[in-house]
Amino acid sequence: MDKQKILLVDDNKEIIYTLSKLLEFEGYEVEKAYDGMEALEIIKDNSIDLILLDVMMPRMNGLTAMMKIREHEKIPIIILSAKTEESDKVSGLIMGADDYITKPFNTAELMARVQAQLRRYLVWNEGRPQNTENKIINGDLVLDISSKTIIVNGTEVRLTAKEYHIMELLIRNAGRVFSAEEIYEKVWDDKNCFAVENTVMVHIRRIREKIEVNARSPRYLKVVWGIGYKIEKIKS
Repeated sequence: MDKQKILLVDDNKEIIYTLSKLLEFEGYEVEKAYDGMEALEIIKDNSIDLILLDVMMPRMNGLTAMMKIREHEKIPIIILSAKTEESDKVSGLIMGADDYITKPFNTAELMARVQAQLRRYLVWNEGRPQNTENKIINGDLVLDISSKTIIVNGTEVRLTAKEYHIMELLIRNAGRVFSAEEIYEKVWDDKNCFAVENTVMVHIRRIREKIEVNARSPRYLKVVWGIGYKIEKIKS
């Protein structure tokens, strides 16, 4: 079995060296980039399974690089940043990150989060045996299980891996309300988040902006105040 490949992006060479040794010891293959532009070039020529991404870097910062990556890729991205404000974390998640870890970080926690993201991505890529049809249709909203895509009014909507998993969970259980804690536990496979409510809320907001004609008055993705979120059942 081929090793999973992780891209480290940080302008701090000491951090790159330390993390690369740790990841290689854990059995991963590592690619290294020292700014956002270099990271984009590496992604063009390599199959990357996960990205650990710093924010403050020369030439192209991490957030700009992440937005460009998200135009074409659904690779899990974990931000590693010295910025510890809640607003910075929320901004990172809104812009496409799957997770956000502040520096200095605990290496055991970092590895656990890397493993959780890769586990989810592996399932997302390879798929699990399904007893359902290849498509689940709810009004003009279509979940294509075989291609792992969401189609709205005949147009494919670009979602990150986490956004897709949230949509898959909700569409498969249309009409059922899931709390933020339930969504986080099922999608992130992690019970120890610094801000479950904010993390899920940010992803829900991003999904709404992509699938709804009017995100302020959604047809599909509804909030049940004080309880959670659901996909409204709509007849095709």
